[in-house]
Amino acid sequence: MVDKGKIDALKGLKVHEYLLEKGVETPYSKEMSLDSNDKKQKIQQHFNEIMVLLGLDLSDDSLKETPKRVARMFVDEIYWGLDYTNFPKITTIENKMSYDEMIIEKNIKCLSNCEHHFVPILGTAAIAYIPNKKVIGLSKLNRIVEYFCRRPQVQERLTEQIFYALEYILETSNIAVIIEAQHTCVITRGVEDLNSRTVTSKIGGLFKTNNDVRAEFYNLLKLQV
Repeated sequence: MVDKGKIDALKGLKVHEYLLEKGVETPYSKEMSLDSNDKKQKIQQHFNEIMVLLGLDLSDDSLKETPKRVARMFVDEIYWGLDYTNFPKITTIENKMSYDEMIIEKNIKCLSNCEHHFVPILGTAAIAYIPNKKVIGLSKLNRIVEYFCRRPQVQERLTEQIFYALEYILETSNIAVIIEAQHTCVITRGVEDLNSRTVTSKIGGLFKTNNDVRAEFYNLLKLQV
């Protein structure tokens, strides 16, 4: 659940504008103008209808509160990243030490939901960057991943959104993002494959143009180049 004491709505709107410019923003509708209470009320009503259409008895004590629980879960827990007023407060410091080597954080929790079937995506992310003017607080990398995970996603767009948000915040393109995840839409329906994992990446700056930098990154992640 979003920590309302650690948000930066203004930075969120700037990141939103940057993602629009880069063409990687999530498709939004006019319903985004509704406040959270209105969203929960409407979702509750519609999910009530879905359960009835499925043939469920909503007078049962195990089911009667489910539409309300789902509405609260959607708005407050698993899709709060759709609202840029919830964008995390990001701490950066001036790179006074002139640090110019790679910084990597890996095994970052990556829990999202597939926008095609609204079922979970479960995985991890790795982020690397070479500082220019700014160094970011390490936990803020986790916060950025969490924020963009908390919306319906496709893994390719999620990877791009994390990359470009960091590019805007850090004022450098020397960034690499890799996500490896399992999609429960693949596990529980369709092909029903329990073992496959999907890997997506977005690299820029020296990670893209310098073979040695890219090789170092993959080596540090213990990936085969």
